[in-house]
Parts: sequence; structure tokens; C-alpha cells
Amino acid sequence: MGITRILIALTGGLALAMIVALAQAPPSSGKDIFEKRCTGCHSLENQRAGPKLRGVYGRKAGTVEGFPYSDELKASGAIWDAATLDKWLTDPEAMVPGNDMAFRLIKPDERAAIIEFLRTQR
Repeated sequence: MGITRILIALTGGLALAMIVALAQAPPSSGKDIFEKRCTGCHSLENQRAGPKLRGVYGRKAGTVEGFPYSDELKASGAIWDAATLDKWLTDPEAMVPGNDMAFRLIKPDERAAIIEFLRTQR
């Protein structure tokens, strides 16, 4: 077992796992993965089936003007940061039951790369 796995096991390590995944992600992969996995429903600049995502990092969930969010998401009080975005992308229904997003992103490295990309899109 490598040192990374030992540290994650010892800390129960969501935050550590995110840091490790971010450190291992190639710099350009976040944009590439976002374009591959997310742009079917989202854009940085425009509303689609999902809300525009420029500036999502640090924003309160359910607050993009003009987008018809579920009542559940609007009431969640979530602020989109690395931890909440990771939880959301892993399983939106577990984070906010009754929301309208069915997509899940299983691979932690892809989630981390997308989250880092979104963090830079202010």
C-alpha cells in the first residue's frame, strides 16, 4: 500500500483524496473533461438543460438568475466549493434529494479535474 493510500485510509480523507487527485490531474485535463462530460447539459456562459457554470465556484446553489432550479436545490443552502462540488458530482440525489440532475461522475480524478477547472472560471 502506497503512502497516499495509507494517508487517505488514516484520515478518512475526502479532503486529502481531493488534494491528491488535483495534484495528479494534468493541468489541461479539467477543461477537456468538462467539455466531454458536462457540455451536453451545461455551458460556462449560457443556460442549457443545466445552468451556466462560469462563477459557480463560491456561489450559492440555485441562484443563477432565470434558471428554473428545483425547490430542493434552491432550499439546500449549499455553497459550491471543492467539497460540495465533489459530493454533488459523485451523487446529486444523495446530496440534495429531489433535485433535477441525474448525472453522476464516478471517477475521483475526473471530478477533481473538473472542480479545479470550474474554480478557475470566475
